Amino acid sequence: MKITGIILAGGMGRRMGGVDKGLVPFHGKPLVAHVLERLKPQVDEILVNANREIDIYGQLGHPVISDAITDFAGPLAGLHCGMASAKHALVVTAPCDTPFLPMDLVNRLLTAWQQQEVDVAVARTGDQPHPVFCLCRTSLLPHLTRFLESGGRKVDLWYADLNTIEVSFDDEAEAFANINTPTELACLEN
Repeated sequence: MKITGIILAGGMGRRMGGVDKGLVPFHGKPLVAHVLERLKPQVDEILVNANREIDIYGQLGHPVISDAITDFAGPLAGLHCGMASAKHALVVTAPCDTPFLPMDLVNRLLTAWQQQEVDVAVARTGDQPHPVFCLCRTSLLPHLTRFLESGGRKVDLWYADLNTIEVSFDDEAEAFANINTPTELACLEN
């Protein structure tokens, strides 16, 4: 099955001091470049969701899509525009601030999705789901649109009434480390 990967880089970066997190340097290149390198071999198409610095993100060589919903509505707004723009019937999302993204993320989510015949497969470590690492059908776009139009913004609340499976990544828990603050960036760089 062909899959579109959506890198979510459309946030405001509040906890990072308002800078565009995807473009923050980490080990010599922007955070988004690390995510792109890890996600690209796992999917058939990449879309980058960004609401600022569109030209810079465009230099990555993949289409850049911006939220249709205004005011930085969060990762669901990125999923929404990604679903609308994807060439393929399945999409997978990953945030731009996770430079250690699992190299087998898509395979494991897809395997569980196919075995259980669900709408959404979400990564989980321990008792902690990671809802911004999900695989779902683009046919859920009308459902997501209604949720967003009703003011919904939290990913886990969106998929709460869908047929969802959480996929364990306990063996790769460190791969889900994300960088939200300058302190977290400094800790991971050392």
